[in-house]
Amino acid sequence: MKMLWLSLLTVMMPSKTLVMSLPLWNPVLPTQPHAGPSEADWEFAEEYLKHFYGYQPKPDRRKRTADNSIDADWTTGFCDKVQEMQRFFGLPQSGELTKETLEVMKRPRCGLSDVERFGDTMRWKKHNISYRIAGYNLTIPASQIHKLFKAAWKLWSNVTPLQFRKRSRKEADIVISFHSGDHKDGSPFDGKKGILAHAFMPGFGIGGDVHFDADEDWSFNSTGFNLFAVAVHEFGHALGLSHSSDPGAIMYPSYNFAPNYEPQLSFRDVKDIQHLYGIGSNFAELSSKNPPPRTPDKCDPDLSFDAVTQLQQEILFFKDRFMWRKHHQFEETKITLISGLWSDSVPYSLDAVYENSGRNFLLFFKGHQYWMLRQLNLEEGYPRNIWDLGLPSRIKSIDAALHFTNDHYTVFFTGHECWRYDEQQKTMEGSPTLIKQQWPGIPYPIDAAVFYEGFVHFFKGNVHYKYDSNSKRVVSTGPANDLLECKKDNNEILMVGR
Repeated sequence: MKMLWLSLLTVMMPSKTLVMSLPLWNPVLPTQPHAGPSEADWEFAEEYLKHFYGYQPKPDRRKRTADNSIDADWTTGFCDKVQEMQRFFGLPQSGELTKETLEVMKRPRCGLSDVERFGDTMRWKKHNISYRIAGYNLTIPASQIHKLFKAAWKLWSNVTPLQFRKRSRKEADIVISFHSGDHKDGSPFDGKKGILAHAFMPGFGIGGDVHFDADEDWSFNSTGFNLFAVAVHEFGHALGLSHSSDPGAIMYPSYNFAPNYEPQLSFRDVKDIQHLYGIGSNFAELSSKNPPPRTPDKCDPDLSFDAVTQLQQEILFFKDRFMWRKHHQFEETKITLISGLWSDSVPYSLDAVYENSGRNFLLFFKGHQYWMLRQLNLEEGYPRNIWDLGLPSRIKSIDAALHFTNDHYTVFFTGHECWRYDEQQKTMEGSPTLIKQQWPGIPYPIDAAVFYEGFVHFFKGNVHYKYDSNSKRVVSTGPANDLLECKKDNNEILMVGR
């Protein structure tokens, strides 16, 4: 029997577990100086790789360098496993135990191996599945719990022939319960913010059962742990699903549910569960009205961006709640979640972003507000209104922001106009100018802009404009995603009932 449970990785876990919890610290930029991992970091990483990537350490696998720091021996396979983990999470595949890699390892996540895939036999052999809720031990009304779990099961039944029936007293295929501490299944809960829940894969007896930690601050809105999100995720494992590397999937290993975000099955989740159980009779009708959301594809010819910015040696491309990180040392530009780098400090579906590297901050714009982050931490007093920057009240949002580091000014684009902001004086310079006069050849309103490798790059819809600001002319045009070095995989087609 394969055991799944949710926990901080500081807790030693059985080999088939899945974990969700709060992160231990905030992520930092990969280019920031790092003194090297400590002995505790190495031990932590080894345990992580053993549980999730099948790492098997050998004696004397690590050695000390001349400066007494610890280095890994490539021949042990440790660095290969680090690379594998980095590839899965879209990190630079250096094989080095960087600080960012460690922090990704310490984020909330599922304890099931990221490299093990369960076959088609790891599923229920019937379509009518019963469940029973027992052992409440909570202050939350039972009626509210029943309603929430019913809604969580419905997400899975909407796309498959599966039907879930709640029983009150009789034996059920899946038993859902809340417990505190040691509850005699070999995986004791550890109080607040530790182990959240665990579940068993489909099977007889305890197979499919789901346990939640009664000591957690379970939430039905924007505070605490989102019980609905955890339930949908856990129910997916109880039905036989393994992890997905798609950051938009409910079955992605990390717990990435921002406050007020309503969890739903993604295109990938639907495709995977339908592979196990087939297609529900109402799926075609339901999907035509409300199709499962797809994670943006960097090779989509119609791809457009919400915002683009430089961040030290990287270029970041933002789309909805996702972003791509382009770096000359990255083997591949992969998609990740915005919250993966900035937690919940930054909103989704941004209007504009820019970095002021001289003053070491980033500004994020959405609607009439903007957020300032320094060292990835939100500055006190933010968000603020964009009118604080000197824009008139008639401007309700910013389309794009273009920062020139050497000249210490930023251009804000709003509709058919652009505004020049003096970063040193912190004032807006006079009246706006027309985009067609200041940037001839560039259509408006634009979606995003960034200064990169000596040229200004504008983005509007699915078109990318490479612009020479000295000669004031468009040098070339192409697809908006041509900087993402697309290598198109085979198209995935969502199954639809005939």
